[in-house]
Amino acid sequence: MSYSSGRQFLQLPGPTNVPERVLRAMSRPTIDHRGPECGRLGLEVLEGMKEVFQTSGKVVIFPSSGSGAWEGALTNTLSPGDKILMFEVGQFAALWIQVAVKLGLDVEVVQTDWRHGVDPHVVETKLREDRDHKVKAVGVVHNETSSGVTSQVNAVRAAMNRARHPALLLVDVISSLGSIDYRHDEWGVDVSIGGSQKGLMLPPGLGFNAISEKALAASKSARLPRAYWDWQPMLAQNIHGFFPYTPATNLLFGLQESLNMLREEGLQNVLSRHERHGEATRRAVRAWGLENVALNPKEYSNSVTAIYTPAGHSADELRKVILERFNMPLGTGLGKLQDRVFRIGHLGDFNDLMLAGTLAGVEMGLDIAGVPHRKGGLTAALDYLTESLREVASPAQV
Repeated sequence: MSYSSGRQFLQLPGPTNVPERVLRAMSRPTIDHRGPECGRLGLEVLEGMKEVFQTSGKVVIFPSSGSGAWEGALTNTLSPGDKILMFEVGQFAALWIQVAVKLGLDVEVVQTDWRHGVDPHVVETKLREDRDHKVKAVGVVHNETSSGVTSQVNAVRAAMNRARHPALLLVDVISSLGSIDYRHDEWGVDVSIGGSQKGLMLPPGLGFNAISEKALAASKSARLPRAYWDWQPMLAQNIHGFFPYTPATNLLFGLQESLNMLREEGLQNVLSRHERHGEATRRAVRAWGLENVALNPKEYSNSVTAIYTPAGHSADELRKVILERFNMPLGTGLGKLQDRVFRIGHLGDFNDLMLAGTLAGVEMGLDIAGVPHRKGGLTAALDYLTESLREVASPAQV
């Protein structure tokens, strides 16, 4: 292979770029996972994750991917044959549904067109019809990484409350945690499921469950088999910052540093930054004359934008051209969006100039690959970014 100059421009919606500060933190020597230093580290990161989830409740950290955290949420709260209502809003929702089926749950799946999020009216209708309360949980993906659609979790909880239904609310926040506004406590979520490799700016390897008191109570009687994923030994050890089996200690060092970075920037500033970058990307897409997968502006994702290529033009070929010419990986289309969609990740350790470079690479790639489009997407994004900075620098006089 020939040498490709410059640094690879990783623009996936996860794993995302890992900042130098986090890499340096992870390079520390391995420590005794039963010693006092690890106990202090554990207590610090467990408390810090509460800030990111916006919860005062318990958070569990697994050495796992987000898929493991899916399983942890299900096995700790449900029993064999329990009914769960789930919504296939994209490929990752479909994969979570498969996990629930394999665990022996009775899964009622609401299909969608993958261009819209979870419909709160459907949630309310389904739960009102469930007069015997056979539905024990509702599973929702907050931000569907495959389609760039963000469901309105607060509206889903409001629908459940209107139906006066006791079902648990389980929410996948893997591609929204630390990048899109999410409020575990305020929105009445029972289990939130996160991963390290996206908004938290870490490599893959940590999975998270944020747990409500209601979910903790359910775990006492849940009968799905669990060992590695069991909350109880985790919570018992976590009191002193330890874990019931070997934790990913160097990833915890990285998490400690990423939490410091989020605090330094301020969580609300982080969310606003992602909002700006999401809007700038969408303006570029519109200027190119291309089509966003997400149709409802209220459901546009601020962490990833999924874009259709015109009929007859391969999204995978476009991605190949951009990778080979500019050393910039973009997200592939997944499931039924395979070869029809390319995805731009704009989350994590990311700034205006990185977005400008990303959109420049896409615009040049569209030209080289012969994909029909209009010029000016990059300019539209830069105009928006510049104007939004002016507004911050010179706020309107009251």
